[in-house]
Amino acid sequence: MAILSLQSVSKEYLTDGQRVRALDGITLEAAEGEFVALVGRSGCGKSTLLHLAGAMDFATSGTVRIDGQVTSDLDDRGQTRVRREKVGFIFQSFQLLHTLTVQENVELPLLLAGKANTREAALERLRWVELDGLGGRYPHQLSGGQMQRVAIARALVHSPRILLADEPTGNLDTVTGGVILELLLRLTREQKTATLMATHSQEAANICDTLVRLRDGRIEEVTRR
Repeated sequence: MAILSLQSVSKEYLTDGQRVRALDGITLEAAEGEFVALVGRSGCGKSTLLHLAGAMDFATSGTVRIDGQVTSDLDDRGQTRVRREKVGFIFQSFQLLHTLTVQENVELPLLLAGKANTREAALERLRWVELDGLGGRYPHQLSGGQMQRVAIARALVHSPRILLADEPTGNLDTVTGGVILELLLRLTREQKTATLMATHSQEAANICDTLVRLRDGRIEEVTRR
């Protein structure tokens, strides 16, 4: 069953009075438990596609469905609810708040959503990414790999249906990056998320179920393993 569906999706931006088409007629689906790699040169549309898939931006034409909901049909409150409840984000630069502890960083999405028992949920996710015992530390006291694990725990704390990762190993060495990729693969299988990962790394793409190669805003090739 497709958790994420893009049908004939295009996205245009107005830059210096000129219309620039970042995506051009993208049709793509991702099912639960499926790990999808988005590959291609910088500027090919990978990040734009992730933004549309996470309801952080909206298509100029075409339809984006997240867990059956058409994102363009939602008002501001509905869009925020989808992002908070259905989507988890992992960024290359971790995006942790350095004034908060590790545990507080992981709790933050739940607190913003007004949830209860946030501490227990955060500690459970930290155990899941093998960082139990480090909840009281601050991000600057962690290695790059540990910070990315915190970011993954934060992305998972609200049990999202879709996980979006933008170059999640870009700031990590090869060995640490490999550990993070194995963790992402494991959580995709066990949590049954639909995971989309934008990457320049062929090694990262090779572990995925589906490889989507983008070129100039279009899908050039889809390879299923």
